[in-house]
Amino acid sequence: MKSIIPMFLGVMMSVFAIAQNPFTELVDKKADEIEAQVITWRRHFHQNPELSNREFETGKYIAKYMKELGLEVQTNVAHTGVVAILKGGKPGPVVALRADIDGLPVEERVDLPFKSTVKTEFLGKKVGVMHACGHDTHISMLMGAATILTGMKADLKGTVKFIFQPAEEGAPQGEEGGAELMVKEGVLKNPDAEVVFGLHISSGIPVGEIHFKKGSFMAAQDRFKIKVKGAQAHGSAPWMGVDPIVTSAQIIMGLQTIVSRQMPLTKQAAVITVGKIEGGVRNNIIPEEVTMIGTIRTLDLKMQDDIHKKMKRTVENIAESAGATAELTIQRGYPVTSNDPDLTGQMTPTLQRVAGIENVVLTRAVTGAEDFSFFAREIPGMFMFLGGKDTSPDAKSPPSHHTPDFFVDEKGMKLGVRTLVNLTLDYMEKRN
Repeated sequence: MKSIIPMFLGVMMSVFAIAQNPFTELVDKKADEIEAQVITWRRHFHQNPELSNREFETGKYIAKYMKELGLEVQTNVAHTGVVAILKGGKPGPVVALRADIDGLPVEERVDLPFKSTVKTEFLGKKVGVMHACGHDTHISMLMGAATILTGMKADLKGTVKFIFQPAEEGAPQGEEGGAELMVKEGVLKNPDAEVVFGLHISSGIPVGEIHFKKGSFMAAQDRFKIKVKGAQAHGSAPWMGVDPIVTSAQIIMGLQTIVSRQMPLTKQAAVITVGKIEGGVRNNIIPEEVTMIGTIRTLDLKMQDDIHKKMKRTVENIAESAGATAELTIQRGYPVTSNDPDLTGQMTPTLQRVAGIENVVLTRAVTGAEDFSFFAREIPGMFMFLGGKDTSPDAKSPPSHHTPDFFVDEKGMKLGVRTLVNLTLDYMEKRN
């Protein structure tokens, strides 16, 4: 028992030291005052969503406000992104805060007074556009954090980079974009950011809670395409050809056994999903070719490489056994989003102070992907989920992200603003 006491006291003294941040009460007061404005911003962005690499008006709106705050503003970063720099009155580290700004090709069904009715073209089709993943709240929370931190400029012990990032949902086909392009263009340089923080609102986490974990937190995301070639024949005489549809069905089932029977799932989760299959023109013709596309999700680099090898073997061998040929193409996408263990450990007491210890949840890794991973691959990063689920007794089960019925409770945003501001201030305090 005696050996535990010094460690316990050390942890408590660390928490106590962070709790003494002289700006805690001021930040809470300012967050209360700006909450209505943050909600107004959110509703504006929600009503005016734009797709990846097409966030022209969104970027202009953000840049205009950042300039009104008196910040140094860079526009057209990675096509449509905005970066604003706040130089504090005292020397210290450069802290980067990031929010994504793009919407999705989803037509909104939620009955809101600020519902999106925007239509545009996507992959040759007329589609609705919606902030179906909460990026409108991310923009607004970061604008709120920028407002509070700018008001504290004289006492700020360092510099803050506010990164408003386009194309988190993926750049259009044939284009570069998102965090990867921002990094390539040097967004973390001049001045050089020391750490980066980000958060993502969640419709499935109750308002008031923050979920996170050290290390691998969100999955790597790869895209794949499979072309299966057979021999065309009349549908009444399949033996006269080679059926690429049946072969494709066997390939799909074979891919599932890679995860269920060939991967050490007690180590990390993995997913292979075929999202689209296309082939044939009419009911009585066996086509010559079938195309499939899908996604791979992994949380471990070795497992990622193994799955790629096993997929090639499975696809080609099943096709050969049917007398067909198959070509697999894998495009590596976002890497694993990994929270730096040291940074996460240092900043956990901040989350506990801001949200309350009982509301800070150490969670499991998820198979969703985030291109925040490109920032966190360059410098120590910390990413977390913020509660956006309505907790009222009559609230319905929350719809999933990326769906027409996606909905988040705006009451969750104030905690997001407070979290971003306090992480910045506490990190600067630790480094001075």
